[in-house]
Amino acid sequence: MATATKKAAAPLTVRLRAAYNDTIAKDLLKELSLDNPHQVPKLEKIVVNVGLGQAKDDKKIMEVATNTLRKITGQEPVQTTAKNSIAGFKLREGNKIGLKVTLRGDRMYEFADRLITIVIPRLRDFHGVSAKAFDQQGNYSLGMIDQSVFPELTFEETTTVHGMQVVFVVKCQDKAHARVLLEKFGMPFEKENN
Repeated sequence: MATATKKAAAPLTVRLRAAYNDTIAKDLLKELSLDNPHQVPKLEKIVVNVGLGQAKDDKKIMEVATNTLRKITGQEPVQTTAKNSIAGFKLREGNKIGLKVTLRGDRMYEFADRLITIVIPRLRDFHGVSAKAFDQQGNYSLGMIDQSVFPELTFEETTTVHGMQVVFVVKCQDKAHARVLLEKFGMPFEKENN
């Protein structure tokens, strides 16, 4: 009687991570005239955040947003709570007002690849992402007003509209280096008018 041996499945390499390790990092080292390979800009994590101030009145919104984030990121979102009470917004300390997911490793590269190659081109009246959304450390923030551009979601899942913010946290020495990294990944920045 022969015993069936299980073969270990070969790990799938994420396309964007493989491109970064094989070519992009080496190109950036030369292009940016860096002395040390550890100075090359690197994507550390991606944080996807959904602010749901109206969730304190309608619990269904929180459920819809949780399902959305779970489907598009492949991870369970964490609920965020209000740190302060603000009477003008009818907000009390401890109210659940949002969701966030932090992506690292293969999930981060896979999400970035899908966002850049599939989701962003599907945006209506799109002329490129703003080049002014970098902070002083080189992190890039991208806001979306509608989750329906993600192909993982069905029409029924997009009837309750909510926006989201995607933050690319980049480890770099200069925010100009972060832009060059995102351009190498294929981020379509808007053309600057001269």
